[in-house]
Amino acid sequence: MTEPAETSSRSRRIAQAIRLRPEAREEYLRLHASVWPEVEAMISAANIRNYSIYLLDDLLFSYYEYVGDDYDHDMGRIAADPTTQRWWRLTDPCQERLPGTPDGRQWLELPEIWHMN
Repeated sequence: MTEPAETSSRSRRIAQAIRLRPEAREEYLRLHASVWPEVEAMISAANIRNYSIYLLDDLLFSYYEYVGDDYDHDMGRIAADPTTQRWWRLTDPCQERLPGTPDGRQWLELPEIWHMN
C-alpha cells in the first residue's frame, strides 16, 4: 500500500476510489444526502478533516486530510464503531471494489503524483 502523502508533520492527504453499482446509485446518493451525525462525529474524532466524495459516471472518488498521529489506530477506531458498521452495511453493497484494492479494504487508495500549495 502506498503511504498517504504528507502535507505537514501531522497531516496527510488521502485520495481513494471505488465503483458505484449503477442499480444502487439512487440509494447511495439518498444516504449521503443526510449522513448520520454519529458517523460524521466518528470521522471527526478519528482526526479526519476536509472529507469529500465526488461522483463521475459510476466512479466514486474521495479526498480527506488526516491530522492525527496514528493513522492505523484511528482507522481501527472507525472500523470498530458500531454505528459506522451499521452505516457500512447500507453503503458497502452499493459499491464495487476496484481491481487492485488490497484485501480487507473497501476503497482503493490512490498514489499522489503531484501537489501544489
